[in-house]
Amino acid sequence: MTPAEITNTLKDLFGESVETPAATSWQVETPKFRLLVLLSEDSSWLRILLPIADVLEAQPFLDQLLEANFDTTLETRYAIHQNLLWGVFQHNFATLATADFAAAVARLLALQQRGLSDFFGDLIETRIRQIIKAAKMQGQSVETTLQTLDRFYAEGLMGEMELGRESREQTLAAWRYQLERLWPEVD
Repeated sequence: MTPAEITNTLKDLFGESVETPAATSWQVETPKFRLLVLLSEDSSWLRILLPIADVLEAQPFLDQLLEANFDTTLETRYAIHQNLLWGVFQHNFATLATADFAAAVARLLALQQRGLSDFFGDLIETRIRQIIKAAKMQGQSVETTLQTLDRFYAEGLMGEMELGRESREQTLAAWRYQLERLWPEVD
């Protein structure tokens, strides 16, 4: 791959959004993302960077992010730098093929589009499983557990009391759905 091929590939993917601030760097700026492509000073390594989230937002999910680096992100990785969670791809520039470069850009964009939502969903499901386990240890049924949650919402221990009855009912319906879905799976 050559610098000209990087420029052409980025222009094929993003059109006029591509900027070349220096001979060894490219930037794609859109309303949804800012992608950076950097060559090392000796042009031996290429790095593609894409900001995903503020590090404070990512903090609760660091374990899951590291697991994703091991299991699911393929050649892209999550990294933290300058108080941001980044999607990163690094490769030896001499052996990088254009198709692999384009695939890495697509994978980074997929990481950025998902953001932290998958990790948040997994965290919530883990917490619900813990609640179910505790309820089962106390001999509670799904209905008893829902009554307890309803009482917690009514007393203001969970959620905001000022959101009103409709909001509380929607929240409890979501709890019911999750509890009924996961209850049989938890021992």
